[in-house]
Amino acid sequence: MRRRTQLDRRTFLRSAAATGAVAGAGGLSGCLGFELGSSDGIAGEPPIVEDRPDGVYLPSHVEGMKMGGMGESGDYRVGVFYSYAHRFWNVNGESVEQTDVQPDDDVHLMASVWDPETGQILPETGLSVEIEQDGSLVSQEVIYPMLSQPMGTHYGANFGLEGDGTYTVNVSVGGVRTRRTGTYRDRFGDPATVPVEIEYSQSGRDEISFRTLENAGARDAVDRMEMEMMPDATAPPVDDLPGERLGEVNSNDAVLVATLLEESPVGVDAPGPYLAVSARTPYNRMVIPAMGLEATHERGGETLFTGELSRTLDPDLSYHYGAAMEGASVESGDELTLTPTVWPQIARHEGYETAFGALQGGMPERTLTIE
Repeated sequence: MRRRTQLDRRTFLRSAAATGAVAGAGGLSGCLGFELGSSDGIAGEPPIVEDRPDGVYLPSHVEGMKMGGMGESGDYRVGVFYSYAHRFWNVNGESVEQTDVQPDDDVHLMASVWDPETGQILPETGLSVEIEQDGSLVSQEVIYPMLSQPMGTHYGANFGLEGDGTYTVNVSVGGVRTRRTGTYRDRFGDPATVPVEIEYSQSGRDEISFRTLENAGARDAVDRMEMEMMPDATAPPVDDLPGERLGEVNSNDAVLVATLLEESPVGVDAPGPYLAVSARTPYNRMVIPAMGLEATHERGGETLFTGELSRTLDPDLSYHYGAAMEGASVESGDELTLTPTVWPQIARHEGYETAFGALQGGMPERTLTIE
């Protein structure tokens, strides 16, 4: 049995792991390759881009991936995918550390969790994986929430396997730990375990597309994947956000879009108006979860509101940071200052590891003037 112990897993990830088991729905097995570019073969990862910019950039290479299978239990639908084992970067507080591929790593295993009713990806559930073959445990661990340019928010880690064959991946979802509003307020609180069967072969893995990028390091991002079987992890387009748009700012490539609703969503125990800030990546509009954010609303030097914006999941606003401003009106000329207090506590694939706080200057506060 290969049992890999990761001592640098963040405490909140461990506490969010599922401790109970709920009977899972059978997985929809199959193998579907997602071409992200023509295959040039693979002979190891290219070197990391030299002189990486202080923000989002095109990575050294692009990989495809294969779908292993899908399953459903309770409020959750889960998809399991795999690709080549590859490096990624962990974030712990204000520390960003690179994790390299180890000699016994065979795949980078990924899992996505979403709401089967609305098709919305669910960040911050806490997730652990137990891999079995023929009833024997191969590997188990709490895996990282991650952010990649083509896939957005998901969970992943590198794993060693026991050769070709059929594996059962038991995905334990710990339940959403953020505030939930609207029709979500009574959902996603319970843990569940979803077994998913996957077929793996080294030859099949080696057929996954892999290409290097000639313009690696440019300020851009790889196109996001579009999959019929799984929703993407994008934030709503700005024009689709409910409420009045107040404006947007950029803090170390985290695009922060502020809107104001006349009333607080059901589940917020305070009267409106309600300030909602949607954090997304540039280029691909991927949701940026697990950060700390404060807001200050001023008029003519007088502070009308200041406070923390709570991480919130809502069916209309999607994942966002919000707070009730308790009767404060907003007028043209008012200033709204958004202050990131905690970098997004999410691991990053290449191309995101120098953005969203991973700089000497961190994530500076930004002020917008309301028109």
